[in-house]
Amino acid sequence: MAEYRDYGPAAPHGTDMTGTHDPVHEMTPNERQIFDFLLKPDDSYNEHGIYWGDMSALEQIKFVSKGDAQETKREASNVWSMFKKDPLSPVSYYFKNMVLPGAGLGLEGYVLFSIGNIKPLFEAKGSFTACWKKPHTICNATWIAAVEYMEISGIIVGQILVGILGDWLGRRWGLIQDASIMFIGLIMLTAAWGVTENGWVICYVWSLFFYGIGVGGEYPMTATSGMENAVGSGKVSTKEDRLHRGRKVTSAFLMQGWGQFFNQVILILLLLIFHHGSGNPPYSKVAVQWTYRISFAIPAVGTLWLVYYRTFKMKAAGKQLAAAKKKSKVTGYDTDSLKLTFTYFGPRMIATAGAWFANDVFFYGNKLFQSEFISVILPDNDSIMPGWLYNLINVGVSLVGYYLASFFIDNKLYGRKRMQMIGFFMDFILFVVPAFNFERYKSIEHVKEFQTMYFLSSFFNQFGPNAVTFLVAAEVYPTPIRATAHGVSAAAGKLGALLASVLYNYINTQMKFYVVPWFGLMGMLVTVLFLPDTTGLDLKEQERRWQFIRAGKESDYHGVAVHPKHLSWWERWRGVGRYYDADADYRQKIEEMRADWEASQARKADEKEGQWDDDEEHDDSVWSSDVSTFFEKTKGTGTSPLLKPKEKDYME
Repeated sequence: MAEYRDYGPAAPHGTDMTGTHDPVHEMTPNERQIFDFLLKPDDSYNEHGIYWGDMSALEQIKFVSKGDAQETKREASNVWSMFKKDPLSPVSYYFKNMVLPGAGLGLEGYVLFSIGNIKPLFEAKGSFTACWKKPHTICNATWIAAVEYMEISGIIVGQILVGILGDWLGRRWGLIQDASIMFIGLIMLTAAWGVTENGWVICYVWSLFFYGIGVGGEYPMTATSGMENAVGSGKVSTKEDRLHRGRKVTSAFLMQGWGQFFNQVILILLLLIFHHGSGNPPYSKVAVQWTYRISFAIPAVGTLWLVYYRTFKMKAAGKQLAAAKKKSKVTGYDTDSLKLTFTYFGPRMIATAGAWFANDVFFYGNKLFQSEFISVILPDNDSIMPGWLYNLINVGVSLVGYYLASFFIDNKLYGRKRMQMIGFFMDFILFVVPAFNFERYKSIEHVKEFQTMYFLSSFFNQFGPNAVTFLVAAEVYPTPIRATAHGVSAAAGKLGALLASVLYNYINTQMKFYVVPWFGLMGMLVTVLFLPDTTGLDLKEQERRWQFIRAGKESDYHGVAVHPKHLSWWERWRGVGRYYDADADYRQKIEEMRADWEASQARKADEKEGQWDDDEEHDDSVWSSDVSTFFEKTKGTGTSPLLKPKEKDYME
């Protein structure tokens, strides 16, 4: 759609308030067809111009199924064409569009998973048992416990701090800063040592805290930059944006799963290399040291490359944020947008932060299964290898969940909200069943059922809240404070992880299974009540609505961003959906196009006379001759009440 003028970050111009004309009634059938093509894309509207959210259930199924079939055929054809030209080009495309945007999350997934994996190695027989294993005879128990607490605390600091900086200084600088902090943190982790073993632990803990700040910043920066790159910073809204925005973001997020997978593989190989080809205890301190230090040195190399890539190859990462700030005449942090967001979208924060909090309790709870069934299957086991191998299987199952989430998250019949609700509900079931039949499933006769629930809980965690929370925590908020909102939501999630890590130290395993399931119900409840479903919603429409809110004219917006389909139950109850009016929105969009067209004509006239001194970039090539002809013959019908003073001046 090369001729489609988009009004995402631009201030809306409203409908004609003079009552002098009705643009729709002045159109010829041919002109109406042209504007329908521009304003009612066939992936969101049927041949009668009806929005998919306004169709009956049966019509929606037919419309979505037909569109999905056509899109699948188109994508398969494109992949085949790429393959015929160059068999490796599909791999290159995947690497460029999915792997590189998620490289930071892949590296942090590797390192954080490694931290959880090497702790049992430090505790294992022959290793640093006296320091790391209870009763911690030569090391301070508080510092040993601080390994988890300080790691999570660093992540929380990074999520909030870098989220704010990302909205203040820009996405690109946030991305560079994150990679730089993670690189320095990995050097610190690799080189951590002390005069005593307790001194080593203290150095290790503070290195984790520093590294965690970079990890925390990765969450809001990767989500917002990935989403805004998917949508684009220009004036054109494309089918790719509307149909595959969620897939693009979650494809970057799933690199976290690949980071975990490669970490586990590398740790197994390193231990076998340095422990004489054996994975059985006792483990020498030398073998453990080499294994752990090289496992951190490897991602340090990748992170250094990431610093280079983000510095020199991602110079356009913050264009959409810059465009939004320029339109709002904001140069620093947009505090007005922050206040308005909490005023109008505050309940959404309950959904994104609350669901993430509940999900991270589950994420940590998943590990409860493994220790129990290993103790049943291998009662005399003192090797770390069985645990690592089951981790590897579990990560493989999780990756299946990651990919299925990526494939289904943009499906209008399933989508974000339903995926998160079902994921929470299934995790609730998979924890509550063994909770009230604990001894049965711990028995040798039923331990296979216990294992099955373990793997299924991992699958539904990824094919559910873990993937969705990462996406919607950025998607449901406006561009100027998107990173801040995502960072706050992610920090709430880490508070859930912190709660789990502290709580699990004071209750037995049976009680843990009693406690964890209810967080699934909590997550499902806040999702149902407070999370809007942005599946199938053009993000440019949400930005268009935001400009009306920012101008103090919320009730003047009538587009699909306030369609009940895209509102939470709470927002519907508040009556936000009453503003939706498809016909009024159609007229409104034409008037916004008219105002932009007239502005472009005024700019051209001023440029000819040498009077135009604005340094903003304007793309006036998007106006087709048919659209220009229509606006030319209906020119002089009044100006919009939402035009900025500067725009009014050169239109008069």
